[in-house]
Amino acid sequence: MSPPSSRPAAAPESPWLAADTRAQQRELKRQAVLHAAAQLFNERGFHATSLDDIAERLHVTKPTLYYYVKSKDDILLECVRTALGMMRDEIVVVRRAGGRAIDQLVACMRVYALIVTQEFGRCVIRIGEDPLPPPLRRELRALKSGIDQEFRRLVAEGIQEGSIAPCDPKMAAFMLGGALSWIGRWYRPDGELSPEQIADRGIALVLNGIVTRRRATKT
Repeated sequence: MSPPSSRPAAAPESPWLAADTRAQQRELKRQAVLHAAAQLFNERGFHATSLDDIAERLHVTKPTLYYYVKSKDDILLECVRTALGMMRDEIVVVRRAGGRAIDQLVACMRVYALIVTQEFGRCVIRIGEDPLPPPLRRELRALKSGIDQEFRRLVAEGIQEGSIAPCDPKMAAFMLGGALSWIGRWYRPDGELSPEQIADRGIALVLNGIVTRRRATKT
């Protein structure tokens, strides 16, 4: 008869996930709710989309949604926060990399153009701030203002370095942001051009215009 083993018995696996794993799973599901909502907002409009529609898209019950979000207004704000947060973070990366102001401006414009072709970015442009109650609307405007200020700053720096023609930085930032934002209105994922092609061609048009510049003739 062999002696009993001195090794301690292995502990049975716990049926409960570790706290960090549970948090990760919850965040993944929360992001799925936001993605589904953004898709529906873009397809049908904010007012025409209900929480029941979002639950149906995810194959869950409506009460399940309340574990991840508070309301439809909360969902819209989170979609907007996500898109504008992505823009802000990418612009910070561009600014930290340094270089000429015009090169930074082009890089930031490209970030902006690419994000408004994504679900969350299109949601920002197509739905806007009107459906939100005043407190959430103010938060959205503050987020947008931060991005606008970065564009103004880069335009002003470009004027100083001589890479941008003298102009009103505020108006220039409004015009650039407006032109790039409109991409989110007409972009279609099944269109002929990729987001990258749209960004590159759109930025070229904004910066170079469409009027032929005649070369000065020598006399």
